[in-house]
Amino acid sequence: MVCVHHAQLLTFPAHRNKQGQTRLSSYYEWMDMQERVALESEIIRKCLSRSELQCSFLEYRGFKVIYRRYASLFFIVGTKADIDVRALDGSGSIAENYENELGLLEFIHSLVETMDRWAGSICELDIMYQLEQVHFLLDEMVMNGYIVETNKSNILRPIDLIDRESKKTEGMFR
Repeated sequence: MVCVHHAQLLTFPAHRNKQGQTRLSSYYEWMDMQERVALESEIIRKCLSRSELQCSFLEYRGFKVIYRRYASLFFIVGTKADIDVRALDGSGSIAENYENELGLLEFIHSLVETMDRWAGSICELDIMYQLEQVHFLLDEMVMNGYIVETNKSNILRPIDLIDRESKKTEGMFR
């Protein structure tokens, strides 16, 4: 993986339903709350307006947006758009954001498969009612904007340990 000027791989992953309601979002760069809400609503409107025959990649407001729809949920990942630093270094060379859109689409698929393995068949209610565990699952996969783990067993092992301990009568968390 090549990153230019400390560009983060993921700026934000988000999960939204068909009505445009955010079910999960996590940002790896600071963004004002009003700006987040506006960005999320504009992106979901763009995704909803596209047909299934169109590609799942788009550039919007300085972000590459990669999305995929599973049943009634949209899984959306944003990263920085291509960067042009000709004016910054004066050498005339062009630096690009080398993030692979197909790789991020595969990350979305891996995330959904991991959630399916964890919850049976993931649905909107699983995300809503077990939000803390879903955030924990996402944190096991992504650290500071970089994808660090995609092995389902490694991701789910800490979650299974927490579940087992919480079910014990004299567990560590009681």
